[in-house]
Amino acid sequence: MNVMRAFGLLAPVSLIALVSAASPAAAADCGARFCPDVTTGEGNLTATYLEQAPGGSGLASNNAPIHHPYTYRLSHPCVIDDRENGGCRPSDFRECPAPPGRVVEDLVPEQRRLVIPGPDNTTTTIDGYPPRDAPVGAPVGEWIVGERGCIDITALNPPPSPAEVFRYFETLPLPELTTRHQPPGDGLTGLPVIFYTDSLTTQTFTVDIRGFQVVIQATAEQFTWHTGDPTGQITTTDPGRPYPDQTIEHDYRTGTYTASLTVTWSATFTVNGSTPADVPGTTTTDGPPVTFDVRQARIVLTNPYD
Repeated sequence: MNVMRAFGLLAPVSLIALVSAASPAAAADCGARFCPDVTTGEGNLTATYLEQAPGGSGLASNNAPIHHPYTYRLSHPCVIDDRENGGCRPSDFRECPAPPGRVVEDLVPEQRRLVIPGPDNTTTTIDGYPPRDAPVGAPVGEWIVGERGCIDITALNPPPSPAEVFRYFETLPLPELTTRHQPPGDGLTGLPVIFYTDSLTTQTFTVDIRGFQVVIQATAEQFTWHTGDPTGQITTTDPGRPYPDQTIEHDYRTGTYTASLTVTWSATFTVNGSTPADVPGTTTTDGPPVTFDVRQARIVLTNPYD
């Protein structure tokens, strides 16, 4: 590896500007059903090496040449702004285009000198900053703030963020809840039709996201009953119950109707057994439709002696 490509050797005081571009290797198909956009949140990461990838983007890793003269930390612009100005700004939040299967973030790189071997069994630093008694490999001096840009941090394998988990959540095979109605078969005018579902309203999934075990607990939080008549729909937060404890009813005129159920799912997730966190968004499923007739009941006089 040509260490002259390393950011620390390209600019001793200020890292070069990073522009958003995908390397040919990074553009390879991720081989999954989908390639989610991901984020690392608003913290910072550490790296032992930061180099310029083909095309000009930043590429961070923990695979540095021996006696590399810098160590790095990569911070969200909001972290830097809060540290220097006491708060974040709207301009601190920007998305970087990411090739399939890569994690590319808008970050501010900072570098700190490492003590390296000098001539005649002495020690030194890349720019002559005095190492004093620090051993080879020890960081010395202050952090040097570089220029903000898009950096590929896939090799650092940050834990899945809520946004990344949400992309997986949207593709999970959530159950399609079945619409039940009473009376079974045909209904009668003047007698409300009862709706409910007896399908499961919770579901647990365990997925692997870049080597992290993520457990997603999905819960049906809203039920939209499409009645099939001009009144439109009924929205509830419970799945209903059958007679005689019914909670969802609807009156129909004579005719043939097709009803169905749309369920809105929310979720929480854990990463490698962490404390549960909310998935930032919901998704929906549509259950199979059910068709029934509603008939007019007519009084018919009969002779009880016939």
